[in-house]
Amino acid sequence: MTQSILFVCLGNICRSPSAEAVLRAKARDRGLELTLDSAGTGDWHVGEPPYGPMQKAGAARGYDLSGLRARQVSVEDFYRFDLILAMDPSNYANLEALRPEDATARLEMFTAYLDEPGVSEVPDPYHTRDFDGALDLVERAAEGVLGKLG
Repeated sequence: MTQSILFVCLGNICRSPSAEAVLRAKARDRGLELTLDSAGTGDWHVGEPPYGPMQKAGAARGYDLSGLRARQVSVEDFYRFDLILAMDPSNYANLEALRPEDATARLEMFTAYLDEPGVSEVPDPYHTRDFDGALDLVERAAEGVLGKLG
């Protein structure tokens, strides 16, 4: 059974911390105890809080991202987590290249939990500037994750 989930995007300042915060809130509302974290495949923002506009968009929906800090994904994560969810195909490929042959974590796309054919990624709002659109996808995919967990 999945007890721990790591969300991964590029810089760990928009999509993955949002997914962590959203799933944490939704799991808490359902009385589920999960170990959740987020990381980036890149190291540009290590130690930084989530991007200001992303925090603002999340706060408007009741999600607090302010205490989160960016970190880079590590090989150890493939043993510490049951499930690692990538936000887009590029980050999935980077994770697949990093994943050890004997890794215990399952690696999947976050959008695989959407019941929306044709949606293959959560677009990066750092570039698109569509923070609400990214949160819409994150919320729907988080519901899908919880639906699979029970």
